[in-house]
Amino acid sequence: MRTARDGAVLTVTLDRPDQLNAQTPVTWAALAAVGSSLDDAVRVVVVRGEGRSFSAGLDRSLFSADPATAGGLGELGRRPAEEAQERIRRYQAGFRWLRSPGIVSVAAVQGHAIGAGAQLALACDLRVFTEDAVLRLPEATLGLVPDLTGTSTLVELVGYSRALEICLTGRAVGAAEARAIGLATTVVPAAGLEEAVGALVTAITAAPAGASRETAALVRSAVRNDPEAQDAAERAAQTRRLAELAGGR
Repeated sequence: MRTARDGAVLTVTLDRPDQLNAQTPVTWAALAAVGSSLDDAVRVVVVRGEGRSFSAGLDRSLFSADPATAGGLGELGRRPAEEAQERIRRYQAGFRWLRSPGIVSVAAVQGHAIGAGAQLALACDLRVFTEDAVLRLPEATLGLVPDLTGTSTLVELVGYSRALEICLTGRAVGAAEARAIGLATTVVPAAGLEEAVGALVTAITAAPAGASRETAALVRSAVRNDPEAQDAAERAAQTRRLAELAGGR
């Protein structure tokens, strides 16, 4: 995995194209390290995959039943429950930071986004799909569950019934359907992915940083707040904005 910084925009690239950017615990640790090292000047994080796929999910080596395979499912399954859950919690930290206060995250999704790859795309605030992009969450069909923060974000995006159907069947969701049900923010031709992501990033960063961050925080809190709490959050945020614009504090 590599990163590149351009002013307020940080780009994180999965760079195992020969393995379709399959993920390992090393990937998740690297993602978590990026999240913990963000500075206040970063406003947008773009997550992309090198080559023809965003990410085809777990590296095949992790499916080994051999308990000697470090980081493999067999090794994890033989650990005490509390230890296994703590390990998974650390893995989840590589995904959850993508909705941290102060940043907006954008996934640039081409080709396959399967399993862990789908959950990485779902962890982002916004998703730009190419016309050939396909998202799948096949964990249940493999005797597992999505455990990299994917279930909460999927339900937020498409609702309970649709999320349940997608997770239990493990079926492919193509780009056109993803746009129709709210998984994809927009869908573009494969050749236009970079340009479309760039235009979206430019539009996001055009607004003043303080207003953009407060607005993003409000939209995120609206998912869980009741109307009274959300109204109060809006009042508090606007008061802070007005005070800053007036130079009061």
